[in-house]
Amino acid sequence: MTVTHNTLKPWPRLASQLVHTLERPWLSAIVRKSAVEDTLNALHPLLSLDTVKARVVHITHESPTVRSFILEPNAHWQGARSGQFVRVQAEINGRRTERAYSLSSRGGAQRLALTIKRKEGGLMSNFMHQQLRVGSVLTVSQAEGEFVLPANEPLPGKILLLSAGSGVSPVMALMRELHEQEYAGDVCFLHVCRDASEQIWVDEMLLIGAQMPGLTVVTHLTATQGRLDAQALLATVPDLAERATWLCGPAAWMDQVHALWAEKGYASTLTSERFGGGPTVPADAGTPVSVVCERSATQFMTEGAQPLLVQAERAGLAPKHGCRIGICRSCQCTKKSGTVENLLTGEISSAPNEEIRLCISTARSDVTLAL
Repeated sequence: MTVTHNTLKPWPRLASQLVHTLERPWLSAIVRKSAVEDTLNALHPLLSLDTVKARVVHITHESPTVRSFILEPNAHWQGARSGQFVRVQAEINGRRTERAYSLSSRGGAQRLALTIKRKEGGLMSNFMHQQLRVGSVLTVSQAEGEFVLPANEPLPGKILLLSAGSGVSPVMALMRELHEQEYAGDVCFLHVCRDASEQIWVDEMLLIGAQMPGLTVVTHLTATQGRLDAQALLATVPDLAERATWLCGPAAWMDQVHALWAEKGYASTLTSERFGGGPTVPADAGTPVSVVCERSATQFMTEGAQPLLVQAERAGLAPKHGCRIGICRSCQCTKKSGTVENLLTGEISSAPNEEIRLCISTARSDVTLAL
């Protein structure tokens, strides 16, 4: 059987009907959804019952450490607004891993663009740089995030797009949106990076600048100009108080910009994007923590350091299981958030939306499970 891209267009409607059928009690006891997913994947890597899969169709080397991955999503993709992000899933060393990445592509584009900087020791960024090829398929979430331009009101007359490091990705998406909308106001695009080798999209910005008379592009190179602190920002953008600002970059630097807004009492809006909070501090093994089971609407406190499977059974739940020693994976489920310890390896993980085996995992912080 040959499945073409055109064949996939009506797929979401058919998949929805199939999911509804699979949820019938008499059938769900016989056919597992995961088995159907495996069969669909064998037919075509972009086929899925309800998951967005995206194929890499082009890779651009933006700088020695930055690459843009152009993705063509399947028919489950519902579109994005400029500045939003997706959660990317990949299996790395036999373990499902997820990271959130902003889209650098303009909202409404048929293809998605992820611009990723390779970080030393970064699990996902190194995987993408070293392993992804044209034709590779990734699992991505629907677009999320509020780092967007106003949708149902006029754009402000003066805008500052302020980015540092990899924070340039969603800010560039906003720039592309303003260009597409033929924005005629005053916009300053200020990007902070270490040196000229880290500058990307230079030619595109020159082209956009030639078509947008109100655009000013400023690059601050920290290697020669020092850090862009509050004083330097005010010197570079004297009319800062008048500009609606979109900000993305390292957390500590963004905190300084927010502090400046608070200190000066600026009335202009400051919209920022950041991923995640502070690091999760694991409790000692055996410390009581809360476990929320979303699907069964159950919450319980753990007792001791026993596996989550035992803890859930003690709370009156009956998770699927088999060997109870970490071999068969029958008890595998998604940990939506929280920190767990693998009782076989001692590994502690706080990654969101991670597949864990309940029979060999114990909670080391408050945990939410898709159980």
